[in-house]
Amino acid sequence: MELTTSLSLVTDSNQTAKNESFVDCSRESTLKTTVFPLLYTILFILGLSLNGLAAWVFLRIPSKSHFIIYLKNIVVADIIMTLTFPFKILAGANLASVGERVFVCRVSSVLFYLTMYISILFFGLISIDRCRKTIRPFVGTNPRRLLYRKLLSGFIWMSLLALSLPNVILTSRPSTSSHFKCSDLKTEMGLKWHELVNHVCQVIFWGNLVTVIVCYTLISRELYKSYARTRAQHQARPGTNAPQKKNIQANVFLVLVVFFVCFVPFHFARVPYTISQTRVRMFDCQQKLLFFQLKETTLWLSSLNSVLDPLIYFFLCKSFRSSLFNTMRLSPGRCRVLRELGTDSASTSQT
Repeated sequence: MELTTSLSLVTDSNQTAKNESFVDCSRESTLKTTVFPLLYTILFILGLSLNGLAAWVFLRIPSKSHFIIYLKNIVVADIIMTLTFPFKILAGANLASVGERVFVCRVSSVLFYLTMYISILFFGLISIDRCRKTIRPFVGTNPRRLLYRKLLSGFIWMSLLALSLPNVILTSRPSTSSHFKCSDLKTEMGLKWHELVNHVCQVIFWGNLVTVIVCYTLISRELYKSYARTRAQHQARPGTNAPQKKNIQANVFLVLVVFFVCFVPFHFARVPYTISQTRVRMFDCQQKLLFFQLKETTLWLSSLNSVLDPLIYFFLCKSFRSSLFNTMRLSPGRCRVLRELGTDSASTSQT
């Protein structure tokens, strides 16, 4: 009787320890079910409003420069990304049905990452374009170059769609319970393809990160040279007007700031998280939970890109501001004040 009681106590103790461990490792925390759904709801409202307005304005602007072509593609990517937020909100708050959560894993999440890397690629192209405009401000464009940029944009979309489609097809395993992770729905080939896609996406990110850094280093050097020349001319001729602050515009670095705030943290966090999902035996429960929470936090920063991009349109694209002012029928005096917030200096040749 005493032996039976002792065994019962040991069994109960082990079961209690397992239950406590499960609770400690569970993803169902306030951060996941309340905080992030609330943050994504804010992003959805702001993103849909701002990007809807941006799309409406860009429909009235002809694609007369490389910069505008790239911005239009980013608007489309941001709108698609924003439309995935409601599914993420429902799934995160545990308000979605099993079928809706499967849809999030198979389609919604794939579209989210697809649009993220499309934005990253176009950020790299914008950086190259801004660098070219700064170093060679008087070199124009022509219809042939515009056609090439449109074809390049189409190639980017088609390539990433082709890369992403197997992630939809190979996420085909049925859910065995109401509690599952997206990786549980992937076939063995799906897990391998998912890992391959993540490696490709890492190459895309790091390649564009280097591009952005190099381009904005060159832009900084050219802007400083321009400022130094203007200052030297003013010192040589004291009677002339003082150099304006516009000679060095902080706005031109907005692309760099958005890129580093939105995309860099996530890509440092994504590598260990992806490995923990595809090499399940290498990590214990607590490590997987830590990587998950870190990934979700930095993923929200990546989502913030859909709200910050309209700032780029306004501050760096003169055509966008002019069309926006005309559409909203703002008074000339107010438009003048708002125009001064943008970057229209000859040194940067913003279009």
